[in-house]
Amino acid sequence: MSPRIGLDLPTILQAAAEMADTHGIEEVTLASLAQKLNIRSPSLYNHVHGLPGLRTKLAVYGLEQLLSVTTQAAVGRSGDDAVRAIGAAYVAFARSHPGLYDATLRAPDPNDPDVQRVGSDIVNLAIRVLNAYDLQGDAAIHAVRGLRSILHGFASLEQRGGFGIPLDLDVSLRLLIDTFIAGIQTMKQGGRELPTQEK
Repeated sequence: MSPRIGLDLPTILQAAAEMADTHGIEEVTLASLAQKLNIRSPSLYNHVHGLPGLRTKLAVYGLEQLLSVTTQAAVGRSGDDAVRAIGAAYVAFARSHPGLYDATLRAPDPNDPDVQRVGSDIVNLAIRVLNAYDLQGDAAIHAVRGLRSILHGFASLEQRGGFGIPLDLDVSLRLLIDTFIAGIQTMKQGGRELPTQEK
């Protein structure tokens, strides 16, 4: 069967992302996606290798968008301002695209080269921003892991209704990021290095 004219992978991924954001990633199946696109399910196989292939490509699509918004947030900024901007952009992405964000965490094959490529690009962006704190090598990776844990934890708890107290979430996020920044600055000012590797 030849591909339907006008049907391409970006169109498929955009439709799948919209479904994920509206109904949740579990509701994105080949049948439901085909129905949304007004095509027959077999037509999707010209572009993706079944549901696992769709989920992997959707994860890459989401990671690329996350990389784009965080990169744009960092442009023209450095140090504390860049960290705050990236943090705000990360959480804003998760808020705007909850299903697509979820998809980035559920790639069926995390060893897929495209998943690894864009994942590395996101890590490298964070490392470049954290270079302002003179973090190198293992220390930079530890710091990136810490920042990612803070942002993902906040975004996930918010998505699942974990913050029930009616208090401004953006203020909480800003305080959390500022605490992370203060921790790194204190370690550097005190002449202490972040741990490299346990012996």
